[in-house]
Amino acid sequence: MPGASITELPAEVRSTLDLIDRAGPFRYERDGATFGNREGLLPEQPSGYYREYTVPTPEADDRGSRRLVTGQGGEVYYTADHYDSFVRVTYP
Repeated sequence: MPGASITELPAEVRSTLDLIDRAGPFRYERDGATFGNREGLLPEQPSGYYREYTVPTPEADDRGSRRLVTGQGGEVYYTADHYDSFVRVTYP
């Protein structure tokens, strides 16, 4: 899976990660919900391992398509296309 440096991703990714680190408050009810990995694009893990969070899209009227998915091992994945593809977030 390709990686992308946190510095290359939209600023909203960084602000969402800050919210995750502070445990909220989150804008959307589904933030922090279990991500089931039904698409099978992330490494296989036990149920409940992954959590999903909305990355706000400027000027969108709804949640948009951008999400962060975090794993219990500290890994972070970003999707800009509502789970059709992911990049693993890396840190410089």
